[in-house]
Order: sequence, then structure tokens, then C-alpha cells
Amino acid sequence: MATQHEAETVRRPALSEYLRWSVDHKIIGVQYGVAAFLFFMVGGAMAMGIRLELWTPTLDLMASGSAYNSLFTMHGTVMIFLFIIPMWAAFGNFVVPLQLGAKDMAFPWLNAFAFWLIPPAAIVILLGYFVTPAEAGWTSYPPLSTLFSGDGQTLWALGAHLLGISSIMGSINFIVTILNMRPPQMIIWTMPLLCWAVLATSIIAVMATPFLAGALTLLLLDRVAGTTFFDASGGGDVLLWQNIFWFYSHPAVYIMVLPGMGVLSEVLSIHCRKPVFGYRMVGLSSMGIAFVGFTVWAHHMFTSLQPELRIPFMITTMIIAVPTGIKMFSWLGTIWGGKMRFTSALLFALGFMSMFVIGGITGVMLAALPFDIHVHDTYFVVSHFHFVLFGGSVFAIYAALYHWFPKVTGRMMNERLGRIHFVFTYFGFLFTFFPMHIVGMLGMPRRVAVYDPNFTDWNQFISFWAFVLGFSTFIVVYNVIHSYFRGPVAGANPWRALTLEWATTSPPPVTNFDDDPIPFEDPYGYGTEASAAYLDAVDAAFSGGRPTPDGNQAD
Repeated sequence: MATQHEAETVRRPALSEYLRWSVDHKIIGVQYGVAAFLFFMVGGAMAMGIRLELWTPTLDLMASGSAYNSLFTMHGTVMIFLFIIPMWAAFGNFVVPLQLGAKDMAFPWLNAFAFWLIPPAAIVILLGYFVTPAEAGWTSYPPLSTLFSGDGQTLWALGAHLLGISSIMGSINFIVTILNMRPPQMIIWTMPLLCWAVLATSIIAVMATPFLAGALTLLLLDRVAGTTFFDASGGGDVLLWQNIFWFYSHPAVYIMVLPGMGVLSEVLSIHCRKPVFGYRMVGLSSMGIAFVGFTVWAHHMFTSLQPELRIPFMITTMIIAVPTGIKMFSWLGTIWGGKMRFTSALLFALGFMSMFVIGGITGVMLAALPFDIHVHDTYFVVSHFHFVLFGGSVFAIYAALYHWFPKVTGRMMNERLGRIHFVFTYFGFLFTFFPMHIVGMLGMPRRVAVYDPNFTDWNQFISFWAFVLGFSTFIVVYNVIHSYFRGPVAGANPWRALTLEWATTSPPPVTNFDDDPIPFEDPYGYGTEASAAYLDAVDAAFSGGRPTPDGNQAD
């Protein structure tokens, strides 16, 4: 447990500290988070442009179909590579060392270097949009990406290379930190589940990202050196790209979702005051997802795959639903009978559960070979992966934001605004993407700006709710900025949590803890006399009382 800190000695870093090189994992975490959220705004603006173009069945906003192709290419690239993955690195950087009771990450300089690769990579990718933009989609299938896309496609590949290097370096750092920097009292079976999730995510990234790097290298050679790795007329194989790309990119789905699952276990247990149901199975299921995730890549290729290979990949795709189902039943068991306090963090966690279940059900549907072939390249697929990635990542990101904002800034967020933000986000997302299942099964293809006029009403309904979803982002931006400067001062442990990040000041000092912290025997052991005594001791170690989520001081 940390030693006592007087409230007036808690210093927030100056804003200028976030704009320069730092090896403090907390500064780096905020740098990751702010940069990622700025890219979220950029990618969201592109999404609004897509929905505005689809308001009518003819070209209106875009000058040509190629311009529309470039728009959705950059939208997918920004959201996946520049928002979701770096945003989870933000929470991992800030929270994981604190949960482990560590002073910093294992390799602080490498940690900073991994972040500072992202801005130049983003500049390279986005510069291509103003030259001759990439227009082969975020998947960049040849020959679209080799023969029919401009110099922006080359810049896209170079920027993706830099992002891959950043991801590998950051993941190695997480693995070493989690395995080697736990306190002696924290064995692997008492490690917080967010650390389990980040460990599994990092293993995936270290194993899978080199395959993407190899594919990008071959793509660059085809574009600039005249090779024909993906050109059948020159002896290459156009399907080679799909195999290598999806061998990375399907595990990358879990890079984007697994940390959110770790967040869910933390938020649900704390805000429902219940121990995590089936702790060990939840931790092992993260490792199971990491393993099985490497066996399902070819389900993205059912329409081009050899017939004899379709059934094995259909089976493995269905199997991977099992460890995910373990987590879902664990979360249901955790909230069952709990003393639920409907904070903004808990609302977004529950929103994650409902949306991810829909994405999981449609994922099992797409695992069925006949159905997948029927809806391939339709809006059904668009709906499915947004329920998985937005529903399974962004909802969890918002839950994490509302949950750890007091620890990061020392201020409480406005709960009323948080609940309003949840309502706009939840219904804006649901009514934007659920109808896409319908238009997809009716036959509307994705990646087209000119469509059958029979789909006009559906598209206008979807676009209206997409604008509502876009508006919801401004609510959280205002809440963050207002709360940072004027929010009620948070105590060290406003949620009465048992994990170690709450056993130091908010925000933490430079060295995180004055002494070597001693973790509680069970990070989710709520409802026992021992946990109540531990929490009382933590409260007593810090002056100023304990604020409730609405900012009022509690006795």
C-alpha cells in the first residue's frame, strides 16, 4: 500500500510535458490517447462524408467513384491503425504498470520511441490522400493496390510499415513488463484481468505483425521495383496477398477487442461490487483466443478458397466463439446479483456486451459457408464488423475513459453528461449499423457510391442516425475538456477498487508509489471483511476524503 500523500502535493503534469519526449509511461499513455482520439475525429469526419454521399443513390459529394474509394480506404485505415490499436496502447501504458505496482515499463526509452513512430507514420499515410490517394480499401487487395492505385498507395504501405514496427516494440515491452515486473505477492493467478488481456494481445501482435510487414514489403517491391509477387501474368499469385494479409489481420481483430474484454472484467466487477465469475477461465480464454485466432484467417476468403479447405476454416471459425462465450457468461455471472451503480463506465460496459453479442451472432452466421457466400461483399459484412469493432472496441474505450479518467487527471467526469453521451452513442450506433444487416441481405453491395434507388429510404435512415452518432462525440469531447479543468477533485480511490492503480494518488507521482506496494490478495474480492478493511486502510492513507462519482465528498 502506498504511503500517505497530502492532497496539495499531488501535481498534474503541465500540458507542455505532453508535447515533448518523455519516458514516463503515464505521459506516454496520455500522448497515445490524445493522438488516437484526434485520429478518431478525423476518421469519424470521413465516415460522415461517406454517409452524406450515400444520402442519395447518385454521386453528389464526390467528384468520382475513385474519390469515394479513397474516402472509405482512408476511413478504415485511420480508424483501425491510427485510432483503435493506439488507443489500447494508451490505456495499457498508463494502467498496466500501475496495476503491477511497477515504477515504469520495462524499457522506458523503447516505449517512448514506439509512440513517436506514430505521428510520422500518420503523416505519411495522410499525405498520400493529397497526392494520388490509395483507393484499394484498408485491405489493399492486388491488383487494385498494385496496378490501379496511385502513389498514395505506396505512402500507405510505408506508413503501415512504421505502425507495424511501433506495434511490435510496444508489445515486446508489455510482455516483458507483465511477466517480469510483478511484485512478489502477485502470482500469475492473482494478476488483474486487464493485464491478462494485454499480455494475450501483445503475444498476438509480436507473432502476427511480421507477416503484415512481409506482405507490405512484397507490395512495395511490386509497386516500385517491378517485381510480380502478386501479378499472375508474371508468375505471381494474387491470392498470396490475401493469405498473408488476413493471417495478420484476423488476429488483429483480437488486438482491437481483447483489451476491451479486459476492461469489461475490471469495470463490471468494480461497479457491480462483485468478484469476477470464473477468474481463471477468463484469463485462460484470452490465451485461447490468441491461439485459435491464428487458425481462422481464410474465412475471409471463402469465395476464392479451394473447396476442400472451406470446411476446416468454417469449423475453426465456429470454435473461436467458445472462449469468447466463456467471457460473456463470466460477465453475466459477475453482474448477476451485484450492487450495480449505473455510472457512465458501467453503462458503456453493458453497451459493449449487448453490441458484441450481436456482432458475435452475425460472426457465427458468417462462419456458415453457404450464408457467407450469399452475403459476401454486401452491407451485412459492414454491419458485422462494425458491431465487433465499434461495439467491441469503442464502447469499451469509452468505459475505460470514464473509469480511469479520475486516475489520469485527478478530476471526476460529469456523470450526467456521461449518461447523455451513452444514450446518443448507443442508439446512434444501433440504428446506424443494425439496418445494414437488412440492406445487405437484400443485396446492396458495399464500397459503392451509386446504388439501386430502392435502397434510398434505408440509406437515408442509416445516414440520419450516423449523424446522431457523430454528434455524440462532441459531448464526450466537451466533458473531457470541461472536467479536466473544472471537474471535482478525485480522491485516490473514488471507485473503492482493489487493484493497485487505486492505491496511489490521482494522478500518480512520477515514481507511481513512494514505497513498494503490496497488492491485495484478490484483486476482485469484493464483499469480504478483508477487502473492506483494505479499502478503509487505503482511504485512511490519503487525505481529503473520498469523492463519489458525482463529485461530492463521501465520509
